[in-house]
Amino acid sequence: MKEFKITYFFDEVHYVRRFIFIESQQEAEKLVKNGRDQYISFTDSRGIYHELHTKHVRVIQIAEYHRIDKSTKEKDT
Repeated sequence: MKEFKITYFFDEVHYVRRFIFIESQQEAEKLVKNGRDQYISFTDSRGIYHELHTKHVRVIQIAEYHRIDKSTKEKDT
């Protein structure tokens, strides 16, 4: 599984990000297309619940995300 970042932009300043684990970019695109003009809901990594109607979204971006594990990164001294 790969991790993808989906960003829903409402205008130049307001957006919501969603991270999903799915097999491919094509599957992520399919998920977004299937949610067009509908209410979608999800809980983000901070535990915040989001519900939005995709009709009000102006731009949607999908990108593969490469998460960096900050807990194992050594501190510079």
